[in-house]
Amino acid sequence: MRFLTTATLTAAFFALPLQAQDSHPDANRIASVGGAVTEIIYELGEEHRLVARDTTSVYPPAVHDLPDVGYMRRLSPEGVLSVNPDLVLTEPGSGPQETIDILTEAGVPFVPVPGGYSTQGILDRITSVSTVLGVPEKGAELAERIGAELATVEAMAAERAGDAKPRVLFVLSMPGGRLNVGGLNTRGDGIIKMAGAENAIQVFEEYRTLSDEAIIELAPDAILMMAPRGDHSTSTEDILAHPAVALTPAGQNAKVIRIDGTLLLGFGPRAAQGVQLLAEALYGGGEG
Repeated sequence: MRFLTTATLTAAFFALPLQAQDSHPDANRIASVGGAVTEIIYELGEEHRLVARDTTSVYPPAVHDLPDVGYMRRLSPEGVLSVNPDLVLTEPGSGPQETIDILTEAGVPFVPVPGGYSTQGILDRITSVSTVLGVPEKGAELAERIGAELATVEAMAAERAGDAKPRVLFVLSMPGGRLNVGGLNTRGDGIIKMAGAENAIQVFEEYRTLSDEAIIELAPDAILMMAPRGDHSTSTEDILAHPAVALTPAGQNAKVIRIDGTLLLGFGPRAAQGVQLLAEALYGGGEG
């Protein structure tokens, strides 16, 4: 099995043409929307320019001192404008469009940060944020460090997985007793692949609820979920008690893996920790 070296990965990254991104080096009242974007700003040492964050931005702990302008997909223009930002830096999908339109009319730039659910996507986010903030040198240094961390942990995971990749089903929630699972090209799919495993879902994209028959037919070796938060989270016991799950290898072996959502699905600077935790849960913590 051939692994990319850190030098090769970094060189390939910087050789790729990045999407054009406006630079706002003079922005000093930034509202950060999206956990990965916020973490990158802190890692770049530019957190002094932040005046607000959204509900999904929960790390590092110091971010809780900032005003919360709401959930990234349900931003109110009044809430955002109340902090008098000169830039809103967001992850794609933030909105709604009405809010974006009002902010644009008010002269506040609303800049989405591109990036997929992979190592390359994470490096793209870092470079994009650093470009927007006018600190590309800091971005290059951070991308090199994070790229090296990811290359190391992905190589470890791939080696431990070998040719018999475990089939992992990412479960987002269980509304009405039915599993809502992540298909291809989702965050769950991305982290599963980075950990050297295979998404049990191979026939659809995005998220869908599955029938009991479909779950049994998928026969996942493990079920992956975010760590529970609050009283309304689906418990591990509830998942294992599901009649269809009980008939799968994951259910029979009680193989339900729970990882903090910001590590698991954030695809920001701490992604290597999420990949390592998942790999250790799948293959054990010893040497491969």
